[in-house]
Amino acid sequence: MTLEELPLDKKIILFDGVCNLCTTSVQFILKRDRRDCYRFVSLQSDLGKAILDHLNLKNLTIDSIVLYEPQKAFYIKSDAALRIITGLGGLYKLAGLLFVIPKGVRDWVYDYVAKHRYVWYGRSDSCMVSTPELLSKFL
Repeated sequence: MTLEELPLDKKIILFDGVCNLCTTSVQFILKRDRRDCYRFVSLQSDLGKAILDHLNLKNLTIDSIVLYEPQKAFYIKSDAALRIITGLGGLYKLAGLLFVIPKGVRDWVYDYVAKHRYVWYGRSDSCMVSTPELLSKFL
């Protein structure tokens, strides 16, 4: 898939494909994305790298999640995480209350967890393998 082929009606989540915390988060989102809003791309993939380059984020370290809304906007770190969780709807919208916390504080917490995620949650040698039913959600 190329940048031009990205679905314009879906939000793209770029995640660290070898981080156990990240892949667990992707599985959490997959189970709750009842409106089929999200598609997923590993930051390590060619498409992930192309999207980062397109967004002028090629120097972004792999410790950040990116939410990309093609031809609209992109968000990183705590902004991305909160927009993703509130986008699931229902009670998850309450997470939007966390936006009242200053971005600098939210991103400090995000960076702290990101810095320690491999120690706390581990890492795999390869990206997660999806079931055939979910494969269409990965680009």
